[in-house]
Amino acid sequence: MTGNKPLAGLRVVDTSDGKGEMCGRYLADLGAEVILVEPPGGASSRTCEPICRGVSTYFATHNANKSSVVIDLDDENGRATFLGLLATADIWIETSAPGTLSVIGLDPIDVQRRLPQLVVVSITDFGQTGPRRDEVATDWVQMAVAGILSRSGSPDAAPMMPPGALAYESASIQAAWATLLAYWNRLESGAGDYLDFSISDAVAQVLDPPFGSIGTAAAATGDGETSQDRSAFQPYPIFPCRDGHVRIVVLAARQWRAIRQWLGEPDALADPELELAHRRYAQADLVNPYIAELFAERTSMELVVEGQRRGVPIAPVLTPDAVLDSEHFAARGAFVDLEVAPGVVGKIPSGLVELDGERAGIRRRAPELGEHQHLLDSIVPYLTSTPSPTPVPAERRLPLQGIRVLDLGVIVMGAESGRLFADQGADVIKVENRAYPDGSRAVLQRPMTRRFAIAQRGKRSFGVDLRSDNGRSIFRRLVEQADVVLSNFKPGTLDKLGIGPSALREMNPRVVVATSSAMGATGPWSNWMGYGPLVRGVSGLTSLWRDAGDGGRFGDSATVYPDHLEARVVDIAVLACLISRRHHGVGALVEASQAEAILVAMSDLFLAESIEPGTAVPHENSIDSQAPSGVYRCAGDDAWCVINVRDDDDWSRMLEVVDAATLSNSAFDTVAGRIADRAEIDRAVTSWTSTRDPAEVARALQGVGVPAGAMRHVGEFGSDEHLQARGFFRTVTHPLVRRPIIMENGLCPSTRMADPVLDPAPLHGEHTRDIAAELLGMTDDQIESALDAGVLEESPTPVSA
Repeated sequence: MTGNKPLAGLRVVDTSDGKGEMCGRYLADLGAEVILVEPPGGASSRTCEPICRGVSTYFATHNANKSSVVIDLDDENGRATFLGLLATADIWIETSAPGTLSVIGLDPIDVQRRLPQLVVVSITDFGQTGPRRDEVATDWVQMAVAGILSRSGSPDAAPMMPPGALAYESASIQAAWATLLAYWNRLESGAGDYLDFSISDAVAQVLDPPFGSIGTAAAATGDGETSQDRSAFQPYPIFPCRDGHVRIVVLAARQWRAIRQWLGEPDALADPELELAHRRYAQADLVNPYIAELFAERTSMELVVEGQRRGVPIAPVLTPDAVLDSEHFAARGAFVDLEVAPGVVGKIPSGLVELDGERAGIRRRAPELGEHQHLLDSIVPYLTSTPSPTPVPAERRLPLQGIRVLDLGVIVMGAESGRLFADQGADVIKVENRAYPDGSRAVLQRPMTRRFAIAQRGKRSFGVDLRSDNGRSIFRRLVEQADVVLSNFKPGTLDKLGIGPSALREMNPRVVVATSSAMGATGPWSNWMGYGPLVRGVSGLTSLWRDAGDGGRFGDSATVYPDHLEARVVDIAVLACLISRRHHGVGALVEASQAEAILVAMSDLFLAESIEPGTAVPHENSIDSQAPSGVYRCAGDDAWCVINVRDDDDWSRMLEVVDAATLSNSAFDTVAGRIADRAEIDRAVTSWTSTRDPAEVARALQGVGVPAGAMRHVGEFGSDEHLQARGFFRTVTHPLVRRPIIMENGLCPSTRMADPVLDPAPLHGEHTRDIAAELLGMTDDQIESALDAGVLEESPTPVSA
């Protein structure tokens, strides 16, 4: 591999603007040459908020490592030059509204036909097809329609909009995964691809899916089958302490016993029933006051050090400024100082992964407009009058056929990482041991649940005792035949078994080993017990996901984030290393930190905070630079609609449908005037929305081009007409699950990549015999002997659903 640049030699042309830019940025971090093509005057994202000392921190963070050229696509000669540039490229990423480029003769599908080796990725808010194809959106609208908003905040208040632009950031990483898969498929088949990538589809799959893996606490307290809208239930409570807040995640009985001992074994908490998570959560009013009293007079780090020593999962809820000053993130090099403009230096999250111990991330600042115009000097213009080739029927295939993955992953992130490979045709072998079961398998004490069936689909299961010498010997033989090994254990766990990353690569120098942990493999906090809620606290996300003010409530208790995002971050890096292996013949070590995935997702906020301290604060369901923008109550039970008036044009269009006399004030004709009287405008808008169904509100505003989205509840997903029209869902059956299971289909419509096969999720050790015989050459007698000795494991006779 070429250092920390496994995609060296890959050329990407990027015309994204205002959304999707982190897709190209991640590919650039991994070594691709990404050329940002801008119009005269520059991309509109150069002026995206927040602006600090004249710098758009959004543009600075999302376009680092890229080059910039200026091409006027409205000019015929410019289009010829652009097509000539595409002829030298492997990938084109574009974010124009559906049909926009067709008007000027650059229809992306037609371009892909002209340049059949090119991978073209069209990123739009709702895709190229479906009833919402032409609707306009913002990150907030996507949060509403994806069902994220309905799970954010408290049930007795308006739903709380999460901070930053988590929807667009998550979708961008999904786009990078789809893009790299299509490129891998081209390497395998020789054919490029066209991807119809919908941000709305991606957010529903990545940010916090309403189906698929859920957190252990949610599974232990509900039916384990369905995500819930926001509720008063707080499985991951946050407590004030002397210098801020801390959060605890007490799930297992041993963790409860540890905190009870820390509390001094109060008689009121001695009931054995409290060792059961769901019983304990139901009596939070009894339990939490004892914890609150213990924590109140101690500092956050005193509590964290003592709690971690006792085996209590606990972490500080850090503010963005505290994250920037953190000793752990400093030790890991998680931020870099970068001059983003002359005389303007700030801190930027350095990157998402480490490859062979070296960060794959920021190497240079975002480019000045046209800074790399010389890249066009050797481009031969492509005649736009050249007729398009006759379309050839596409042969669709699963791109990762022939790749073998050993999956040691557990719970949400681990399940998702392996599942993504299985969906694309890889032979994914879930390696597991009955004595230390995957928490997602063990939580409900059933052979199979709908959640497990979704999260582990398409895999085979191999039961083996890795704590025995014979078990490790068998595992080593599997590693010798593997392309990838995935794990997300606490750092050092595999090393204690003698199968750490270095040992694995000695067994097979061609294998790509990927590890993910809460805080990263190194640094003073690397050995902290890590769960998603603690990661959100340490990374600064939780502190921003709250009402303003010291007494404000936090809003992220019902979410599962960043597990699904992190799975894609890791898998993209793994696939990049497999691409590099084709050229160099050696594997790599991929190391990732869930906390750092969140840092990068909020990179513009951290850069702004470092340049102008005090900038990154909770936003209270409003956007500083827009009015009206917010979450508005509608008619019905827990019915809300998001509305974003981005500029004066949106305001004028909104007045065409909102019949509020108070809004005719001429002072509201400017953004500044509207912001000054935000409260009055919000009252008038609420008066209008509160008598209407949220879908009616969204339709009326979308009809005049104003971004709006009705808040969707989890239970409404299956009936969504747009998602149905786009083939988002698949209904499958599992022999051990009573009812048909609705799950997501593939990543996005593609001309060359097939939909997943969706084989049933396995029972524990269901394929042990087959794998032992097929891959290890073991005889029936050898397999029986290993099973009798407990070295290998298989599932008992399956029971019916």
